[in-house]
Amino acid sequence: MHDIEHEAYDTIVVGARAAGATTAMLLARGGQRVLTLDRARLGSDTLSTHALQRGAVTLLEAWGLLDRVRAAGTPVVRRTSFHYGGDPVHVPIRASRGVDGLYAPRRTVLDPILVAAAREAGARARHGVKVRDLSRDDRGRVRGVVVEGVGGEVRTLRADRVVGADGARSTVARLTGARTTRRSDAACAYVYGYFPGADLDAIEFHYAPRTTAGVFPTNDGAACVFVGVPPTRLAAARAAGTRALFDAALATCAPSLAARLAREAPVGALRSFPGAPGFLRAPSGPGFALVGDAAHFKDPATAHGITAALRDATLLARALLTGTDRALADYARERDALSLGLFEVTARIASLEWSLDELRELHRAFSAESRRELATIEALAETRRQSIESSAGAADGALRGQAIAQRGPSVEGAPSPRDGDERGAAAFVVGGGPHGALPHGRTGWNNPYEDISR
Repeated sequence: MHDIEHEAYDTIVVGARAAGATTAMLLARGGQRVLTLDRARLGSDTLSTHALQRGAVTLLEAWGLLDRVRAAGTPVVRRTSFHYGGDPVHVPIRASRGVDGLYAPRRTVLDPILVAAAREAGARARHGVKVRDLSRDDRGRVRGVVVEGVGGEVRTLRADRVVGADGARSTVARLTGARTTRRSDAACAYVYGYFPGADLDAIEFHYAPRTTAGVFPTNDGAACVFVGVPPTRLAAARAAGTRALFDAALATCAPSLAARLAREAPVGALRSFPGAPGFLRAPSGPGFALVGDAAHFKDPATAHGITAALRDATLLARALLTGTDRALADYARERDALSLGLFEVTARIASLEWSLDELRELHRAFSAESRRELATIEALAETRRQSIESSAGAADGALRGQAIAQRGPSVEGAPSPRDGDERGAAAFVVGGGPHGALPHGRTGWNNPYEDISR
């Protein structure tokens, strides 16, 4: 760790998965000196639905990273289906403005892509490093981290601010005493595995009383197939093995899917998740901020985790590049405004205490909240569009010999984020600085998996 010990950082990001690596990338593209740390090995797997909803795909395209997801062999998904008992609703996925469909990359694919992009932007990244404590100044403000490396050496690394992107059991949240502002005890337990997916090329959701199941086509010619049951059912079934529970739940909830998989063995062992309470934490305090599951965790029932992580990393990076307390307060308010409705609907779905007709209404509510979320991303995109047009006009004037004011360290004429300008910060984080612009105008996408309320 000697190569990073004596550096002075604007921001240290603890956690280098979807939320952390994205935050590090956007801050580095905005000109900050950034270090991101993770205790796990680069490219290691983690619990995930893999699903990228509309906003996530749009952001990856804006940052110039969607082609890398495609190049890794992640299949494009162009249709999805919702099965309410024996009543299916099939919905095609519409392509729009350079984004050709939905994706569900393995985390062994997505996380390294984001870390590589952060490094290319100038961030430093170290894996196999555990954060043991935070360092503080005389006023108690967080000013860095105390870390332990692979060999056991302990070092203090200093920064103007520390971002906790280290998961639902966040060390940064625990050490700062971050307050829980909303909690839900509703939880679903899951058993999932990876099956050869030659005929599993669509996103599928299946529902029956007290049971759910689904399919996400992913990398390596496989699909992630899951079942969801009450946590007590998973606990009772452990002695007999999770495969028996998986098969029984799938046969009840999705008999056609069960028939397709009857002769297929999973690639590797089945995995299980016992469920966990959902929460929102206050996402910032003196010298620190939280993002991703460290700030906001909800049940995987709506497959919204990665999308929320990329969305909130964008909002947090904008606030940190703006560099004011007001901007961080706005991050907290906007995070809550975009999250609370989705959080409550997800908790209702995860409870499994619904009739199929009630579930349809919950999905309509989720779609409405998702439209609000996507509108925020589109508003940031419009800021980027205006920045590009302003830059193009200035460049045209320069060619005609007009005097152009010196703009400092900005990109393509956007105001420098170090100047506390929120528009400039938005242009950096959504447009990706010099690394790519968001397509102009509206995408035409209303909600994560197309509009199931029609």
